[in-house]
Amino acid sequence: MSSATKTIRAIFEDGVFRPTQPVDLPDHCEVEFEPRPLATSDEAAAALRRVYSILAERYESGERDVAARHEEHQP
Repeated sequence: MSSATKTIRAIFEDGVFRPTQPVDLPDHCEVEFEPRPLATSDEAAAALRRVYSILAERYESGERDVAARHEEHQP
């Protein structure tokens, strides 16, 4: 096996890195890598801003038992 470096993209889910494309390595091969999260998409960032906005509104309201109003935002 060569010592060439190759970038492999992966998704981290359930405690495991899952490559997004086939990887040319033998099974049970030990590798070393430094995970570097990729920038989130604009859509994901917008969704997070909406969530943070709702959380900030709740926090600033001073209301501590938000579970009492859990159905407020249900369709």
